[in-house]
Amino acid sequence: MKNPNLIKTISALLKFSPTSEDELHQAKRAIAKRFELAMPTNAGLLKAYRQYLKQTNVKPNQALLNVLKRRSIRTLSGVAPITVLTKAYPCPGRCVYCPTEIRMPKSYLASEPAAQRAVQNHFDPFRQVKSRIAQLEKNGHVADKIELIVLGGTWSFYPEKYQNWFIKRCFDAANGKSSLTLAQAQKLNETAKRRIIGLTLETRPDYVTKAELWRMRELGCTHVQIGVQSLDQKVLDLNKRDDSIVNIGRAMGLLKDFGFKITFHIMPGMPGATPASDLKTFKKLFSDRRFQPDMLKIYPTVVIKSALLYQWWRTGKYKPYTDVVLQNLLVRIKKLIPPYVRINRLIRDIPGPDIIDGNLVTNLRQRLRAQGVICQCIRCREVRGEKFSEKDLTLVKRSYPANQGQEYFLSFESRDRRRLFAFVRLRLPDKFKKPAKKVRLIRFFDKKEITAETQTRAFDEKTALIRELHTYGELMPVGSGRKAVQHIGLGKRLMRAAEDLAKAKGFERIAVIAGIGVREYYRKLGYNDEKTYVVKPLK
Repeated sequence: MKNPNLIKTISALLKFSPTSEDELHQAKRAIAKRFELAMPTNAGLLKAYRQYLKQTNVKPNQALLNVLKRRSIRTLSGVAPITVLTKAYPCPGRCVYCPTEIRMPKSYLASEPAAQRAVQNHFDPFRQVKSRIAQLEKNGHVADKIELIVLGGTWSFYPEKYQNWFIKRCFDAANGKSSLTLAQAQKLNETAKRRIIGLTLETRPDYVTKAELWRMRELGCTHVQIGVQSLDQKVLDLNKRDDSIVNIGRAMGLLKDFGFKITFHIMPGMPGATPASDLKTFKKLFSDRRFQPDMLKIYPTVVIKSALLYQWWRTGKYKPYTDVVLQNLLVRIKKLIPPYVRINRLIRDIPGPDIIDGNLVTNLRQRLRAQGVICQCIRCREVRGEKFSEKDLTLVKRSYPANQGQEYFLSFESRDRRRLFAFVRLRLPDKFKKPAKKVRLIRFFDKKEITAETQTRAFDEKTALIRELHTYGELMPVGSGRKAVQHIGLGKRLMRAAEDLAKAKGFERIAVIAGIGVREYYRKLGYNDEKTYVVKPLK
């Protein structure tokens, strides 16, 4: 039986035909006044519109669906990010700026949004993933391609048994059923409705070893977030980071030669730093081949009561940058970012009441944009929901040296280079001219001395590596035929371009660090499973 009130409400909304948040807000106010209703929510209207479509059998208005989605930007990068937190556990670090709450994993606050969801679900990975999927779909998002992000202290310091259980339960939640083993859960996910196409883990440079990277690959990890904070050794030492610039470079070489995507955490304004030294760090990130991260999380230093830095602040030993100094620094930093790097975050999501001193501005990116600051990073250029013509696309090739290899960033962009539609990261490793070196590291927490390799690879020097393939635009369901950026073959064209380039450079094979849920895609392109990767001969 049709609901007349429902039909009247949605009919009125369709007459307004809102295409922006401002227009939607005006329509909602008018509808509430006309029908003497409380101000309707986006989620409520989205639910009502879906009921209306079922009752009337009319064709969906995609523009209306898009504007009703809550925070539609979440899936306009092509994937649905789902963040989960591990349980509270000791961390091997003793960094002075790091928050320390007894019931939370090191460096996280119970008031942060992702942490609140973890607490509500008792840090259970299955419940965290399941509830997040439900929330995304309730708000109108598609959660078929999941980028799973695991946060919480130093992942590599957690017991292996807990690591395996945690990741398996995440896959179980995506699969909608429990498996006996992690391997079984991963196999199911290759063809599941909701596929985990990428897995992100956090660690420290001194925990990056060949054995640990193979462990991460067995879990399905494709992306590593790594705490670097600064490339000024004096600043690292003062902040009790217990790490060295040399070791950071060593860790980066291993990560790149295993094909991982890499995000650096950088903290401007730490004790001992100056705007000049921070700017020097960012210049060094992209001028020194030992580093060259793919993504950045820029977290300006703030004072939190549970951190040792709070005591330094109280005694006058430390003072954060002023808003003016910080914003001027960020303007200069943004101008340094290469077009093959993505700034994932420009400020950490710490609620204002928890910040004793330091930056309180939550929309720094928007403020900088309003000042006319032009940034060429990936996030500022990705196409998202904009209309386009295939005639506007052009294939762009960029190259830069990184660690023991040459990186190629192949992309489809608009002719003015202001919009990015898709890209692939290809790594062509150098030939080792000398035998692999080994260095000794002493971890502060357990005083354990380890031997770490400076030159080791997942494959031989005749194998090229695809470290990332990404197509931007609205996230489309698996198997969807609707035309969007993700469904016009850009990914396949970039893969062919990467294969042709590797072959022309004399490489005999090409390997992809494929996420579990995207392996089927590569198999259709002629790739076969090998050592947790997919590999194809270049004949």
